[in-house]
Amino acid sequence: MPNRPQRTPPSSPKPPPASPTHPVTMADVAARVGVSKMTVSRALSHAGASSRATSQALRQRILQTCDEMGYVIDQTARTFSTKRSGIVAALIPALNNSNFSDTAHGLTAALEASGLQVLLGYTDYDIHAEERLLRAMLTRRPEGLVVAGGSHTPAARELLKAAGVPVIETWDLLNDPIEHTVGFSNADAVADLVRQLHAKGYRRIAFLGGMPASDARGADRRRGWEQAMRDLRLDPTRALSVGAAPVSMAHGAQGVAQVLQRWPDTDALVCVSDHPAFGALAECQRRGWAVPERLAIAGFGGFEVGTACHPQLTTVAVDCTGIGRAAGELLLRAIAAARSGRRLPPETVMIPYRIELRGST
Repeated sequence: MPNRPQRTPPSSPKPPPASPTHPVTMADVAARVGVSKMTVSRALSHAGASSRATSQALRQRILQTCDEMGYVIDQTARTFSTKRSGIVAALIPALNNSNFSDTAHGLTAALEASGLQVLLGYTDYDIHAEERLLRAMLTRRPEGLVVAGGSHTPAARELLKAAGVPVIETWDLLNDPIEHTVGFSNADAVADLVRQLHAKGYRRIAFLGGMPASDARGADRRRGWEQAMRDLRLDPTRALSVGAAPVSMAHGAQGVAQVLQRWPDTDALVCVSDHPAFGALAECQRRGWAVPERLAIAGFGGFEVGTACHPQLTTVAVDCTGIGRAAGELLLRAIAAARSGRRLPPETVMIPYRIELRGST
């Protein structure tokens, strides 16, 4: 009898491979494992786990298959059904500024154990860009919003008020906060710096910053300098704006020459941040102007660059990571209250700063 070819039993169809036009779906995972989509859904939401070894073994097989296939849960439907997106939106002025990146790090560290994810955007110090980003982020239904400072366009302010989720403004203390605040007074910090310079014998103290309209925090620092100068009966007119925020090292180098050309007897220079202060210090060294003997220089922010130069820069040191961590901890409490149908009363969390007098003064 002739040999007949052996027939291979039909197998279940394999799900198509993932591609830009066909991402792996829950149905693909279910087909691979040989279970229903509901079983996969329960396994992923922990509802399918029980004390029975078979159920636990099945759940582990489903999870392993998800990893092998690169399946990622589509949160869209879950967001609509639970009203919980698991997302917190945060806006900072710049990603390449270590102070704000440290704040973002503190925020994510505080939220990490909760499972909340941070959707991060940067505004480039532009309040109109902040408004556009807010509109885009609110379409993701975040459960909380964190923004830097309290300077917003009228439309952005209305968006924040109407968002229906906890809002935290950071890096400042505000007279009219939208809800929660985590930060310190930039004006008070610079005023304290000026008073300490005055105590060291400096009297002709100038201020170097950016255009006030481009940086609300910088404008507050200038306001603190002016108030302290008036309180000490000193000249509050030695202020120079050298460009739009962020004020750079190059701005500082240009600005210190302009300050000494306009006010040759200036004996101390307060810069809006450590970056222009570093630029001013480098320019003084290039020109042979001794620091602090010819001119004392101080910055703001406690950036690493201030300790990497000689002499080291006097500065206002800020706990940037602490601002983010405190914002995250407050947000967790506010979101927990919102999930239970309550609203956490507005809170203000003060973050301490310190004046660090170093070799540049």
